[in-house]
Amino acid sequence: MIRQIGFALAASTLAILSGCAHFVPSAGPRTASVVDAPQAASLHGIELVDVNYGIATALKKQSEGRRFSSFFSQPRLTDYHVGPGDVLQVFIWEAPPAMLFTPQALSGSGLSSSGTGTVTLPEQIVGNSGTVVVPFAGKIGVDGKTLSEIEADITNRLRGKANHPQVIVRLVRNNTQNVTIVGNVQHSMEVPMTPGGVKLLRAIALAGGVTKPVEKSTIQISRDGRTMTLPLEAILRNPQDNIALQSGDVVTALYQPLSFTALGAIGRNGEVDFEANGINLAQALARIGGLDDNRSNPAGVFLFRMVPPDALPWPQKPTTLIDGKVPTIFQFNLRDPATFFVAQTFPVENKDLIYVSDAPATDLQKVLNVVGSIVYPFQTLQSFGVIR
Repeated sequence: MIRQIGFALAASTLAILSGCAHFVPSAGPRTASVVDAPQAASLHGIELVDVNYGIATALKKQSEGRRFSSFFSQPRLTDYHVGPGDVLQVFIWEAPPAMLFTPQALSGSGLSSSGTGTVTLPEQIVGNSGTVVVPFAGKIGVDGKTLSEIEADITNRLRGKANHPQVIVRLVRNNTQNVTIVGNVQHSMEVPMTPGGVKLLRAIALAGGVTKPVEKSTIQISRDGRTMTLPLEAILRNPQDNIALQSGDVVTALYQPLSFTALGAIGRNGEVDFEANGINLAQALARIGGLDDNRSNPAGVFLFRMVPPDALPWPQKPTTLIDGKVPTIFQFNLRDPATFFVAQTFPVENKDLIYVSDAPATDLQKVLNVVGSIVYPFQTLQSFGVIR
């Protein structure tokens, strides 16, 4: 009987050991599974990069090289062009002796005159038709024109009716060419464009400034379907990034929008926020409590990221793109002391996923625990004489 039970236990143990890869619980894929991912048919298109100091330095320079000044083209400063919704005021001066805008002609018209040949027309909102009305000149098309062009049009319409007319058009209120400032600022608002242009930091200042600490704030600019984000502290350090805005830009002040996710054999699993200026891999590992001494495989530290196709010198051009980016796994071997210099250089980006796999010995220990849970009751029964 004892021999039969022993054979049964041995057979069970062998079965458990042979199927441990699927039987033993784990926090995630093992190191070999991640390393073999690029060759797996079901995961075709994933790139695996064994990170060295050169790769880490290149990615860091690329991250630091992101600039508003190079991403967005600088708007060309031009005269203001009027559009529907703007408010204009027209002043007309007629040389003496006045022929058209005389006191008798203006009597009862509601128009104001200084008595020196200058007539001030009431403020007018440019309608959807893009016109304003000027007495004796009729409807004047102003949409898309500069103030000087509108002045010339009115002058030409009055020529021959008024004695040497002179016209001045003033923009009372700009309602069409603005920059929108939203997010973590004192006052979300529209900042009107001015002839000299509006720069980024001035627009933020006009909105009352950011409400959160500078080192934890990022600024996002959206223009013509393109969006880019930079830390506010980096903009303050680099005056070139204080770019001139253009009409229609949306500037958003964000607070703590950056985070990475950590999983596997580490001190603490979860999503971790980090500062707008960014952190490196060594700092990220420290914030999650480091690697678990009892479970982790130091050679199995991985970072998952969607990478632009031109971010790295790929041995072969990637063929699989997801939303224009390459699914990439960066591998770090922390058994090698040199990798710690790499970890201090490698930049962690928003939405990165850090995963640390279990050590092979961990799987063996789990198998032995299962075997022990089977053998121990048998030994107990034998010690009590139940089984002889």
